[in-house]
Amino acid sequence: MGNLFYDLNIPWRPGDPELPRTLAFLHELGYNVVALNHTISGKLPADLSCPIPSPLPFVTPPKLTILRRCTLVLTSPSTNARLAALAAAYDVLAIRPSDERTLQLACTSLPPGAVDLVSVDLAQRMTFHLSAKHTLLAAARDRGLRFEICYAAGIVGDAPARQNVIRNATALVRASARGWEPKRPRREGGKGGKGGSGGPGGRGVIVSSEARDAVAVRAPWDVVNLAEGVWGMGGGRGRDAISEEARKVVAGAAIKRRGYRGVIDVIDGGEAQTKSADKTGTQPQRSEKRKAVEENTNEGPMDNTDRAPPVSKRELKRRQKKARMGEEQQVEQQLQQIDKQVKTAVHGAALSSAPDAGTEPGEESQVDVTMQDIK
Repeated sequence: MGNLFYDLNIPWRPGDPELPRTLAFLHELGYNVVALNHTISGKLPADLSCPIPSPLPFVTPPKLTILRRCTLVLTSPSTNARLAALAAAYDVLAIRPSDERTLQLACTSLPPGAVDLVSVDLAQRMTFHLSAKHTLLAAARDRGLRFEICYAAGIVGDAPARQNVIRNATALVRASARGWEPKRPRREGGKGGKGGSGGPGGRGVIVSSEARDAVAVRAPWDVVNLAEGVWGMGGGRGRDAISEEARKVVAGAAIKRRGYRGVIDVIDGGEAQTKSADKTGTQPQRSEKRKAVEENTNEGPMDNTDRAPPVSKRELKRRQKKARMGEEQQVEQQLQQIDKQVKTAVHGAALSSAPDAGTEPGEESQVDVTMQDIK
């Protein structure tokens, strides 16, 4: 089975006429899992329930899995007071920092059990350098968070937006490289050292579209070429950004919500299944083989209460040995009885034909021969 492709950022608006067409086109391009994104800006509302209906009021592709996502634009540290309640209403919760201070807050201070994703608006000009924030990105990865790059603004946006997406995405990929370090200071009497790249960039980064219509959507392998050829991802991380890394975001969010402390996921409680009749009073149907046995034996339904308990192999061998020993004892008793009868008959014949004093020797030998024949 091949990799599943994910697009975890499809903006949702009430009554959007382009949404059914966009979902159908995503399925046609080969995507398997799509997340409808509801964005909240400013103060959290009193009602934190998910406004995205389930099921959707229009026909969706049957093999396309649709998730519910919320993106909270973080403008103040006081917004994180009800993040746990907000995360419980959605499948995925993302944070979009608006400046350097909120980015640091999202990477280091927000509860990791509520937030699943950090989505930076790369179409805007940054007031800070993302490539210099590699320590923040490493801290976020250690807490189980991943960063998101959205490419729609770099395709259908204006010229400044396209430039900003390319520049910011490249800086984010470079900062996410494993073991990436800035240049070390110049040593006395020697040359300064170079910072190592630490391997291909893109570790802990996913790629989504954030497309408001089908025109801005691209096929999975086109996205892979964009990530690896333009933004600098390498080592297969472009493909992982829309498959494996995105799957980890969805799976981790599911375990946080239904598991025990976000670590243990209970799949089956192990309840015993009873074979008795259900609450409606209907009896379980008998199998065809059992019905045929009952009809051939002209008996009623088999009752488990009248049936003898099953006999183990050890008990069966013990019974066979006991029966065999009983037969041997009966045969031995019969042989002893026959031997006793023969001895009695021989003794009686010897007494009745005992020779007198004047008996001839031939008669005595005749008696002896008769006793031997009897024996």
